[in-house]
Amino acid sequence: MRLHRLEITAFGPFATTQTIDFDALSAAGLFLLHGPTGAGKTSVLDAVCFALYGSVPGARQAPGTTLRSDHAPAGTPTEVLLDLTAGGRRLEIVRKPAQLRPKKRGGGFTTEKAQSTLREYDPATRAWTGLSKSHQEIGEEITQLLGMSRDQFCQVVLLPQGDFARFLRADAEARGKLLGRLFDTRRFAAVEERLAELRRTAAHQVEEGDARLLALAHRMAQAAGGLPAARTPVDGRPGEPGLADAVLGWGAVARTEAREAADIAAVRLAAAEQAEAEARAAAATIRDLAARQARHADALRRREALTARIPDRDRDQEALDRALKADRVAPALSLRRQAEREHAAALAARASARALLPPDLAEAPAEQLFALENRLREELGALGSARRAESRAVAIAQERARLDQEVHADEEALQEAAAWLADWEPRRAALQERVDTAQDAAARAEQLAGRLEPLRLRLDAARRRDALAHGLARAEETYATARERRNTAHETWLELKARRLRGIAAELATTLTDGDPCQVCGSTTHPAPTPTTADHVDKAAEDAAYARYTQADETSRAAERDLAGTREALAAAREEVQSLAAPLGQTHSQPTVAELTAETGELTRLHAEAHETAARTHAAREALARAEREHEERVAAQREAERRVAARTSHREALERQQAELAEEVARGRGAFATVAEHADLLERRITLLADAAGAVREEGAAVDRLKKADAQLADAAYQAGFATPDEAAGALLDAHGQQARRHRLDLWQAEAAAVADRLAEPGIEEAAALPPADPTAAETAHTAAERALRAAGAGLAAARERVTGLAALARQAENEVRRLGPLRTAHDRVARLAGLAAGTSAENERRMRLESYVLAARLEQVAAAASARLQRMSSGRYTLVHSDARAGARRSGLGLHVVDAWTGNERDTATLSGGETFFASLALALGLADVVTDEAGGVRLDTLFIDEGFGSLDDQTLDEVLDVLDSLRERDRSVGIVSHVADLRRRIPAQLEVTKSRHGSAVRLRAGGDGLSG
Repeated sequence: MRLHRLEITAFGPFATTQTIDFDALSAAGLFLLHGPTGAGKTSVLDAVCFALYGSVPGARQAPGTTLRSDHAPAGTPTEVLLDLTAGGRRLEIVRKPAQLRPKKRGGGFTTEKAQSTLREYDPATRAWTGLSKSHQEIGEEITQLLGMSRDQFCQVVLLPQGDFARFLRADAEARGKLLGRLFDTRRFAAVEERLAELRRTAAHQVEEGDARLLALAHRMAQAAGGLPAARTPVDGRPGEPGLADAVLGWGAVARTEAREAADIAAVRLAAAEQAEAEARAAAATIRDLAARQARHADALRRREALTARIPDRDRDQEALDRALKADRVAPALSLRRQAEREHAAALAARASARALLPPDLAEAPAEQLFALENRLREELGALGSARRAESRAVAIAQERARLDQEVHADEEALQEAAAWLADWEPRRAALQERVDTAQDAAARAEQLAGRLEPLRLRLDAARRRDALAHGLARAEETYATARERRNTAHETWLELKARRLRGIAAELATTLTDGDPCQVCGSTTHPAPTPTTADHVDKAAEDAAYARYTQADETSRAAERDLAGTREALAAAREEVQSLAAPLGQTHSQPTVAELTAETGELTRLHAEAHETAARTHAAREALARAEREHEERVAAQREAERRVAARTSHREALERQQAELAEEVARGRGAFATVAEHADLLERRITLLADAAGAVREEGAAVDRLKKADAQLADAAYQAGFATPDEAAGALLDAHGQQARRHRLDLWQAEAAAVADRLAEPGIEEAAALPPADPTAAETAHTAAERALRAAGAGLAAARERVTGLAALARQAENEVRRLGPLRTAHDRVARLAGLAAGTSAENERRMRLESYVLAARLEQVAAAASARLQRMSSGRYTLVHSDARAGARRSGLGLHVVDAWTGNERDTATLSGGETFFASLALALGLADVVTDEAGGVRLDTLFIDEGFGSLDDQTLDEVLDVLDSLRERDRSVGIVSHVADLRRRIPAQLEVTKSRHGSAVRLRAGGDGLSG
């Protein structure tokens, strides 16, 4: 990587655009970057890093910090441009950080997003081609071309000497952190962690397998039950050696004993089965004998009971026989009883019907009653037409009354409509006038609103103008005070700094100790140290003065920004007040607030009045529309009422004529009664009484005839059935329930007699009765005991077989678990060995080095070898850096760094080097590290390096040797930039980039010399 050109604008202390031509500086091979403290030397390196990676090193990129220059004008954007060659490609990178810029419209600021662009130069066309504007794409492209991250770049290209001085004195752990960050050995640490994790996982799996194996052993012990093997439990812990063999051996013994116990239980079961069969047969024989003896005794008892019930059986049979003969007389008896009931009912009905007749008709025959009924029916038929005429006359009267009411209502409606329509035109004119007035007010309100809004805006602008005018005076006064305080603080700080520099020899003398080298000359003797004077200024006083100056400067810049913002806001407010005069037709460009307030108030009042009147437009239109609709409805209603009045008049006249015709017919049918209906009701009641009486007389005669006929039939049926009288036949009758009960008793007696005969005829029953009584209880007791013994023997055999099966299944599980656990144990042993080796905890790792430390030790050995080549030249062949694997106490080895002193031949720790020796040793280490990291990055050339400070601690001879080494870097076509305050370097290095500072910001100045170094 070679830098060609750097442009910095509004970045850090640089207010304006500064251009640095690295090609001109690199021509000499070695150039100096110098300037006073705080001028911006480090900011140049920050700009290079920012251009490449979009961020600056370390704490300078902390939250709350900004890259923008406080000296830069508000309109100048912060920007860094870097022209470089990397990977054989000429590239140009432009980056702008996120920053505030003035708003294009109005006052204030807005945040502008960060921007990045990448271009490449094409030698064939001699033109730049845009590649990307994406932060991510540009970052990935630069990282790939350089082969380094930002942190590696800052360690390798910018070479911070303080870090490497600490690196020399650090312990192994601190060196490991720095080397791990530079060489990115996190993957080896990840391998260590992964191996440790695999070891933990494998150990956990083995422990789980052993626990499962022990659980199976305990289950086998439980399944073995009372066997002798069960009295020898398997004890053990997960991870014990020989656990699998112990479990499998003990399981085999338990299974053998279980099978022997099962064979013994099978023999016991066979004996119990035979005993149970014999007891069951004996019990069955005794039960059969006892049953036959019981049946014989029961048959005898039942036979005696049947003999006692023979008289009852004979009576039931006789009653059934008489009832069968009486059943032939039953129909005649039923008919006689029905005729008697009908005759009694007919007599009662006749007496009731004749009681309702007049006395002269109470004993009239049926023929007379029928004749009178027919005559009355003829008279009732003649009244039908008169009844209809009477109903119609009533309906006509009701309809005439309804018509009279409707005519009266129509006449009232006509009078109301005529009264309302009489004043219609004046009412309509008044409503139309309300609508016109509201519409005019709406137009006037709209016109006033168009003038009111610009007037209010102008009033607000005028108020802001006056407020900003008062604020401007205060801001000018504040800025003048702050500027005066800043200048005073600056002069005070510069004066104190000059006084301290004049007495710096006395301040350095206070740090001298006999035997320690001087920081300036390196001498270990201090014969005449400079004494301090009364007006001596120490570093604390200078720092305090600088802090007061910094605070005053920040306050001054803030006041200046506030003043500029107030001026811009005041100008904008005045311009706004003036720009709003034309739309309002006003000539006064800057009226007072009081004038604008009065004018706004009056216009607001007029607008409110017009708006209030205009708000009634809708209501006025709605009222006019409602009135017009009502007018149309009332006119239509008036016409409809006139039509209905005319129609009802003609209808009423027709009803009057029809009513007169019906009155004559109703009068003839009414006769002496009040109404025709009353006359007809009387006739209908008389006809009903006559019809009922005549029917009752005829029904009574028919009932007498049926009763006589039934008596004759009953007497004949009783005689034929063999009964002397009908009453005797009636006494012999039995109902269905009585017959069924007697027949059921006879059937039961016959069935019981047959059953007893069958029981006594059973084979062998008489022989069984002759034997002594049987005892089935004793036989059942013996059989129950035999069954209980059989069940116990069966349960014992089942338990023994279940034990054999369970132990076999558990043994198979144990064997499977042992087979599955074998590869896990092998894998655990292998992973544990690798993890211990990588972590440095196993006996095989004699130096107890972790894998990452081993890799870093190899890198450190390369760095020490590369650094020694330059350290020997810087120290005139005295010192060489070597890597050490020795352990320090109980700590692990691998990252020791020692220096070999050729004058004494001894190897000692780098922490024993003096200040100057530490500087050039750390410089050699940094250059060696740059070479190794360059090779690690794939051989990317680093043609431009920077060395930051540290040269003040070298004497003249050592400084010449260091510069010779740096000048030798040109042999590899490298250019080296030294960042230093040392004045002697300005005489020795002709190619210089000077950074100067002023009140308005820093600037750079280039001074290029010859190819060599000046003396």
